Formats: sequence, C-alpha cells, structure tokens
Amino acid sequence: MEPRAVGVSKQDIREQIWDHMESQNLADFPRPVHHRIPNFKSNKTLLVPTPRLRTGLFNKITPPPGATKDILRKCATSQGVRNYSVPIGLDSRVLVDLVVVGSVAVSEKGWRIGKGEGYADLEYAMMVSMGAVSKETPVVTIVHDCQVVDIPEELLEEHDITVDYILTPTRVIATGCERPQPMGITWSKISREMMEKIPVLRSLRAREQQAGKDVTLQGEHQHLPEPGRQQAVPLSAGRRPPDTPGPEANSMEAARGSPPGEGAPLAADVYVGNLPRDARVSDLKRALRELGSVPLRLTWQGPRRRAFLRYPDSAAAQQAVSCLQGLRLGTDTLRVALARQQRDK
Repeated sequence: MEPRAVGVSKQDIREQIWDHMESQNLADFPRPVHHRIPNFKSNKTLLVPTPRLRTGLFNKITPPPGATKDILRKCATSQGVRNYSVPIGLDSRVLVDLVVVGSVAVSEKGWRIGKGEGYADLEYAMMVSMGAVSKETPVVTIVHDCQVVDIPEELLEEHDITVDYILTPTRVIATGCERPQPMGITWSKISREMMEKIPVLRSLRAREQQAGKDVTLQGEHQHLPEPGRQQAVPLSAGRRPPDTPGPEANSMEAARGSPPGEGAPLAADVYVGNLPRDARVSDLKRALRELGSVPLRLTWQGPRRRAFLRYPDSAAAQQAVSCLQGLRLGTDTLRVALARQQRDK
C-alpha cells in the first residue's frame, strides 16, 4: 500500500495500517485491530514471551505426553502459559537463537513501529540485560504485505528495536539493517507505573543498581552517592558490605533455628512464611536466584515453615518484598513482608 507523505508521525502510520486492514478485512481475531498488533493467518507458528510480562520474561511451554491437537492449540494461548509451562529465571543463562517480534508497520530498511506501548522494545532490552541475546541474534517480524511501508528514519528512537528479516505471505525480505540494537534497558524511559506492573523489571533494576549502573526512572532525579560513602556491590564481585558476616556465615546458607541477624536494621530483613512442610532451603535459594533477588544472608526455619532474608538496607528489602509477591513453592503461595511488619502483626 502507498505510504503517506513525508512529515507523518508514528501514530499516523499506525492509524493508516489499522484503517486499511479493517476496511479490507485482512485481520484475524481479535477485532477491531486498532491499538493492537494485527493478527492474520499465514501458517506460521509464533513463540511469545509471558503475556504482558506479568509473571516474568520467559515461560517454557511443555505439552503433556500424548497431547491432543486441542491441547497443543491451547499451549499457544495465555491459558497454555498458565497450565503447561514453567518460568525461566533471570539466572537460567538461556540463549535465544531467534527473536520473533510483532509489528504494526515495518519498512524494508528494518525500521519497525509497534502498537505504541513499548513491550517488544522492553522485552528485547530485558533479554540483553540477562544475556539472552547479543548483537548477532537475528530479529524477525511477520506481517501482512500491506504493513510494509516507508518509515522516516527520524521517527526512530534510541530504545526502538529494528528487524533483520520481514516475512509476509508472499515475500521474505532481508533488510540488511546496520543500525545498532538497544544495549539494555533505558531506565529513564521506565515509569513507576510500569515498575509496579512488571515484577521481573523490578528484579532487573535491583540487579543493575547493585552493579553500579544508573537506574534513575522516568521523572526521578538521579541520586548521586554522597562524598566518602561506599556504594553497595554484588557479592559475586568478591566484596561484601561492612557489618555483614564473613565467609564463615556462608551467605545464602541455612542458619537452621537461628534468629535473623542481629546488629543490623530490622527493616533490612524480609519475612517469608507459609513454606511447604516438605520444602528445602535449596528450593527457596533457587527461586530467589531465578527472580534476581538474592539476599546477603538467608536464615532458614523450616520446622516453623518460615525463613528470614537479610538485605543491605530497607530500600533493598522493600524491593525484594515487591519482587517476591506471589512467589510459589510447589502449590503453596508464600507470605512475604518486611520482618518488622510481620512482628508487629
């Protein structure tokens, strides 16, 4: 289809594509197609991240043995993600060989426009942050022929991803795009509202903050360290904050039956309750690593079905509470709160 004149905005191009696909009845369910990535039948199979990143970035779908065609179809839906998948944590070291992304419009040069919410760009940036993709990982989009249009390069922003290949019902286009992909999450583009909606984003932010990166959010002022004040560093770097137990305490190791660390602010301790009776400390440690919320110390009180997690300060503890909400071990949902709040109760 013919593009509009130079000087158009991204929204102009979105509306042009949406209007055309509706008027020509090209789109599949759900309809109307406005404000969506258009669906249409082209006998291709798509693998997608966790819907809207509510419970994480990736889920590995494993159909049950002897799955029928009906069950296999359900595996590709949000219900299938809930019923037939397991989450892939941030520390899983998964490597993605090919990224398939939806588009509203795309140009033969590789410029891409999504539906305007930024989820595809964010998903890619999160994959970069966790080491799942590199600059060599090809990015493919599957669109209808009418969605391939000219897009002015000046509309592209730093966080926008580009595509290497465009698949349509009639063509395979190699874009030869040399524009660099985003190198990670642009935190200044992330709002507080988005942080509340996406738990895995909070985990990634805590991890990058510990690594000393600037994680100032949209609308926030950058907090510079005070002169002479040390910044927290991750334990994996071979250093530990002052006033924390030495190697003999074995961070993340069970201190069975012992109380939460004494001599540190209580607000830095997080209570984890409702542990399954058959849970092991390794189960909780694994879950914490996958969520990117590793504490300085873990105090295990299995017979009382609870544990305490020590974090560097109250801000890190609160971040952990937000990240761990809804965490499950087996079939049990854990209770998570700041230790002071729990004792008050």
